[in-house]
Amino acid sequence: MVMEAISRSGRMSLVDKLYEINWVFMLLITAIAAVGFAMLYSAADGSFDPWASRQMIRFAMGMAILLVFALIDPRIWLQLAYPAYAFALLLLIAVEVAGTTGMGATRWINLGFIQLQPSELMKITLALALARYYHVLEQDRVSHPLYLLPALAFIALPVALVLRQPDLGTALLLSVVGISIIFMAGLSWRYIIAAGAAALAAIPIVWEFLHPYQKERVFTFLDPSRDPLGAGYHTTQAKIALGSGSVWGKGFMEGTQSHLNFLPEKQTDFIFVMLSEEMGLMGGLALMGLYAAVLGFALTVAIGIRHQFGRLLVAALAVNFFLYVFINVAMVMGLIPIVGVPLPLVSYGGSAMLVILAGFGLLMSIYVHRGEELPRGGGII
Repeated sequence: MVMEAISRSGRMSLVDKLYEINWVFMLLITAIAAVGFAMLYSAADGSFDPWASRQMIRFAMGMAILLVFALIDPRIWLQLAYPAYAFALLLLIAVEVAGTTGMGATRWINLGFIQLQPSELMKITLALALARYYHVLEQDRVSHPLYLLPALAFIALPVALVLRQPDLGTALLLSVVGISIIFMAGLSWRYIIAAGAAALAAIPIVWEFLHPYQKERVFTFLDPSRDPLGAGYHTTQAKIALGSGSVWGKGFMEGTQSHLNFLPEKQTDFIFVMLSEEMGLMGGLALMGLYAAVLGFALTVAIGIRHQFGRLLVAALAVNFFLYVFINVAMVMGLIPIVGVPLPLVSYGGSAMLVILAGFGLLMSIYVHRGEELPRGGGII
């Protein structure tokens, strides 16, 4: 079936597809990545090593993946959706067997040239699988309990495996992305309201299953001053750095909290704090403007696509990207408890960078082939 899709994609030549790529969007994500390179250069006190140079290489690899993915016909992605999901699920199981441990969590598989984090890959393969599921499912069956259960199973399996690592932040992100796809597919409001009520009622039960360090993060979020040199250290130093940056910042490579090593994880989860200290409120808002432009493009593509698969896939990728940005920025500002979510395309990290750009490749594939229809069949497969 994949080869049949390839033959049908012959309606567009390679040159046509390259012409249809939105190069303004490509410049936008390059600009965001360039901000990350600059901040990683600053974090290393004016050196490309060890972070900026590696991040540039990963970005180049990711952009190559993006371009290749963009040229592939969406019919092929439709056929590969379930196998890709199954592959990511197997990788999550492999983490249980042969995963590497860091900072008390087992989340990675060592491939030599990169520490692969399968939970990052699951973020886009889950979107692919659910988008295909609802593409072939007839609309009047979307809210039927019998057809809701498989969709929930698609979400529950990876979430359960990710919680075992443990990685509550990624598990919540997967849950929100998956549920948002079900909602956008046309789920009845009565199920949505019932699910929301059930989630609220389950909070005391969930609390009992949290690890001690996760409970400590919640306590610290509610009152960072209770342990400013221990559990509340990250939040306290982040707030000091954010406030000291004022409107225009202290200047590139002039941040005291980051360069005097008061700010932890400045190259990863707390890189937005370093940016705001050095570039101020205006620098932070400029980066948020770039993120908003990327999200605006994604939502515009989702609205204009003719087929359910493309609409749901692109919308899910947009939701995933938004959650990355929102959770990271809200976390470092002390608006939500600290979770391990990177700032997309800016924080240092290989798996997240490659997966985000691969996701943008899927988005661009839908955009490049936006004039084409994808046949819908009845059933659930």
